[in-house]
Amino acid sequence: MGKTAFLFPGQGAQVVGMGQSLAESLPAARRLYDRASEVLGYDLAKICFEGPADKLNSTIHSQPALYVTSLAALEKIKLDSPHLIQQCVTTAGLSLGEYTAMVFAGCLDFEDGLRLVQRRGEAMQQAADLVSSAMASIIGMEREDVEKLCEDCRQPGEVLQVANLLCPGNIVISGHTPAIERASEEATKRGAMRAIRLHVAGAFHTSLMEPAVEQLRSALAEDELKRARIPVYSNVDARPHQDPQEIAELLVSQVVSPVLWEGSIRAMLDAGVDDFHEVGAGRVLRGLLKRIDRTTSCAGVLD
Repeated sequence: MGKTAFLFPGQGAQVVGMGQSLAESLPAARRLYDRASEVLGYDLAKICFEGPADKLNSTIHSQPALYVTSLAALEKIKLDSPHLIQQCVTTAGLSLGEYTAMVFAGCLDFEDGLRLVQRRGEAMQQAADLVSSAMASIIGMEREDVEKLCEDCRQPGEVLQVANLLCPGNIVISGHTPAIERASEEATKRGAMRAIRLHVAGAFHTSLMEPAVEQLRSALAEDELKRARIPVYSNVDARPHQDPQEIAELLVSQVVSPVLWEGSIRAMLDAGVDDFHEVGAGRVLRGLLKRIDRTTSCAGVLD
C-alpha cells in the first residue's frame, strides 16, 4: 500500500489573491486570517487578497502570508478529504514551508508558529538590508557546473554559492548582487537555458543571513517544540526528524544552509511515498516533483 505526504510551499509561491476563495467559503479559514491579523498587528488578509504585489512580496509579509494560506488550505482538506489527514505519514516544506509542516506535524500550535515565522521574516529582512544581495534560478545546468560557475564568478570578498537544490536542471544560487548578475549572464554562455532572478529580499541560505541566526535561535528558545507526530523532512540534511531539539537546531541552520529539496523528495520516494499533496499557494512543488519523478502524482489544494 502506498504512502501519502503533504508538501508546503515557500517564499516565491505567493500571489495576490491567494486564499481569498478559501476565506470566503470556509469559516475555519477565515478565522485563521482574522487571528493572524490580531497576532501580527496588521490586516494580513487584505495583503493576501488585494496586495499590492510589492507589499505581499516583501519578506516580512510574504512569509506569514504563505504560512497562513497553507494552513487555510489544510482546513479545506480537513473538511473535504479528512481521510488524507489520517493517511499522511510524513511531511516537508520548502524553506519557510518547513514551519507550516511543523505545525501540521504537531510541533507547534498556529499562533506560536506564526510568531516564529514573523520573527524569522523580520530577522531575514534585517540581514538582507545590510548588503545588496539576491538569488537566481539557473535552469538547465548540472550541479557541478553551477558550482564551477559560482567559483569562477565570485570575486574576493563576495558570497556566491548554491542555495537551493530543487530538482534536476533547477538550481538556485545566492549571494551578493553583482556576483549574481555576473553569474546569471555567464550561465547562459555556458549552456544554461535561463537564469531567473527570484522575488526575494536577499541572499537566503548563505552566510549573508548569519545576522539572523541568533535572533531565530532566541525565538525558538522561547517556544517549547513538541515531538512531531509524523516525521518532518529537514531542508538541511534531507532526513526525517521528530525530536524537537533536533528540529529546532535544524531550523536555525536552515537560514544559512543550502535547501536540499530534491534530496528530501528522493528520500520520501525511497521510503515508499507515492501520493503527494501540495498544500498552499501555487504549483511550484508539483512542478519540481514532476522533474524529480514523472511517475509520482501530486495533487494541489490551491491553483
